[in-house]
Amino acid sequence: MATYDIIGATYADGAGTGSCEPPRTVLAVEPSAVMIAQRPAGSAPALEASAESIPLADNSADVAMALLTVHHWSDLEAGIGELRRIARQRIVILTFDPDVNRRFWLLEEYLPEAAALDGTRAVAVEQLATLLGGARIETVPVPHDCTDGFRAAFWRRPEAYLDPEVRAGISLFAQTSDDVIQPGLARLSDDLSCGRWHQRHADLLHREALDAGYRLLLADL
Repeated sequence: MATYDIIGATYADGAGTGSCEPPRTVLAVEPSAVMIAQRPAGSAPALEASAESIPLADNSADVAMALLTVHHWSDLEAGIGELRRIARQRIVILTFDPDVNRRFWLLEEYLPEAAALDGTRAVAVEQLATLLGGARIETVPVPHDCTDGFRAAFWRRPEAYLDPEVRAGISLFAQTSDDVIQPGLARLSDDLSCGRWHQRHADLLHREALDAGYRLLLADL
């Protein structure tokens, strides 16, 4: 985003509680009244609406932005069509490449059943680029001390995944039953206690960043 510096730029995004919004956001779009109510004081105003039907006029935003949300949409083509309709200059989408993301150690070693269920909703990056009419695709490495609580944010801090508060902010856990999740978490807890995880992933312990499959798509209109 730093390469696209427009004073007074207008953004519309799938906003959640506002934790991922850039400071120049002036309008947010979020379908959940519960999440809107959790937005902190000083956040951009939020419209209660879905990506598939955004109540904004054509070409009313300089930039339309969607962060880690497209795999939750009920109608991907309609949602992308709405972003293209409201944006004047650029569309920005942060998503993940499912082929890379599913090899993340948490999914591959401890939660393969949850990953399989989640994979049914995943969207190929190339499909998104096509729907956007072309887009530049950039890899977004995750730093080891990432402060946003998305799925792979704690790749070098595995004990965090045992914290219910951390899991509550990750859609994979929120939308998968405990019958599927708990056996894998029990194995992770055991592996951390005996040092097996650290032995298996010694190569991660001194890395500064990891490519867990997150991709940024930028489409200039």
